[in-house]
Amino acid sequence: MSTPVDPGIETVYPPGAMVLKGRWRATLESGGVIKQVVEGPNVVCTNGKEFLASFLSSAAAAASTFTCKYVAVGTDATAELAANTALGTEIARTTGTVSYVSNQIYQVTATFVSGTGTGAIVEYGLLSSSTAGTMLSRDVESVINKGANDSLTAVLQLTIS
Repeated sequence: MSTPVDPGIETVYPPGAMVLKGRWRATLESGGVIKQVVEGPNVVCTNGKEFLASFLSSAAAAASTFTCKYVAVGTDATAELAANTALGTEIARTTGTVSYVSNQIYQVTATFVSGTGTGAIVEYGLLSSSTAGTMLSRDVESVINKGANDSLTAVLQLTIS
């Protein structure tokens, strides 16, 4: 077993080191017309990194156990932290569609249809279960006011580089 790096010391990555980073994009639509788009980088949460490490170690035995495909939205504008384990104020969660884009990018796309996730959306999360679960990623962006007749598509891209 290796000893974790002291969190008080800045980590310097050698050339070729693997780094996990993510990006969220949310698109608000009504009647097929795009009303608003927000996007930005997110924090990859500590327990999400542990989830990935655990998955990678068991991938050969049970690859189907990787379930980080559930996207949640919420209304809490508190800044994201690596220690986050859940959204601040989750209002809806749905199953996303998982894909490999290219260049080491894992993508999850989820649509919150009319009547689902209605409110002042500012936070987005990628989780391992349809309820509770491990949060891999959290992002806070400017508000999208999703009305009852609007649909919202959220796209997360995690780049392993």
